[in-house]
Amino acid sequence: MGNCMDKAGAVENNTTYQSKVGSKSSSSSNPFTTKTGSTRSSWTVPSYKESRELPTPRTEGEILSSPNLKAFSFGELKAASKNFRSDSLLGEGGFGYVFKGWIDEQTLAPSKPGSGLVVAIKKLKPEGFQGHKEWLTEVDYLGQLHHQNLVKLIGYCLDGDNRLLVYEYMPKGSLENHLFRRGADPLPWGIRLKVAIGAAKGLSFLHDAENQVIYRDFKASNILLDSDFNAKLSDFGLAKAGPTGDRTHVSTQVMGTRGYAAPEYVATEDITV
Repeated sequence: MGNCMDKAGAVENNTTYQSKVGSKSSSSSNPFTTKTGSTRSSWTVPSYKESRELPTPRTEGEILSSPNLKAFSFGELKAASKNFRSDSLLGEGGFGYVFKGWIDEQTLAPSKPGSGLVVAIKKLKPEGFQGHKEWLTEVDYLGQLHHQNLVKLIGYCLDGDNRLLVYEYMPKGSLENHLFRRGADPLPWGIRLKVAIGAAKGLSFLHDAENQVIYRDFKASNILLDSDFNAKLSDFGLAKAGPTGDRTHVSTQVMGTRGYAAPEYVATEDITV
C-alpha cells in the first residue's frame, strides 16, 4: 500500500477543482454499523463483464450497500481463514496482513480449507497506513469497476475497529516478489511483456472510463498475477476521480509512493488528463 509522500495515511481534506480559465488554488497542500442483518441463500461472484460507469460521489451508506459486494461478518472471515492462523498468512505490509481463506462459491459462506473458492482476506491493522478513508475508497471503486485486469473484490467486513477486504486469490502473488525477492527465478521476457501489457490495459480501462479514475499507486507490489501470469491492478485506496467537464486538472495533496509517482504530479500537485 502506498502512502503519503510526506506523511503516511494523510487525508485529503482540501481538494480543489480547476477549470480551464481558473488559476491554481492555493488551498491545496503538499477498510458505522456492520451490514449483517440480511443474507442471501445464493450469491454469484460478479463476472468480468466490463463496468466503467461511476456516478457522482456516494455516501458511505450507498458505498457499503453495493449489490456487487458481500458484507461479511467478522466471525465468517475468522472461520474462512482458520481464525487468521499463521499457516494461512500470505503476506504482510504497512496496511496489515493478508490471509488465505475458503468460501462457498454459491453462498459465499465459510467452507472447509481446501474446498470451495479460494480467497485472499486483507485484515487492516488499526494503526496501519491504510485508514478507514482509504479502505472505503477501495470498496467504492472496486465495488463498481470490473475488468479482467483489475483484481476482483468479492466483499468486505466492517465490524467495530475491524476493517477487512475479501479478494479473488492470485496464486502467483505480486510482480514485486518475482522481480526483487531473493532467490526468485527470473521471469522470461515473454512473461514480462505479458504482465506489462496486462497492467497497461488495466490503466487504460481506468483512464478511458466515462468518469476517469486516476490510480495513483502504480508499482510492482500492486500488480498481482494469477496462475497464468495475467496481471491485475490492486490496492485502490489512493484512487481519485479525474477532471470532469471543462476542467483540465484536479489539484490535490500529493499521494503515492516516492520514486513511483509521476514527477510532474509531485511538482505541481495537479492531476491532468
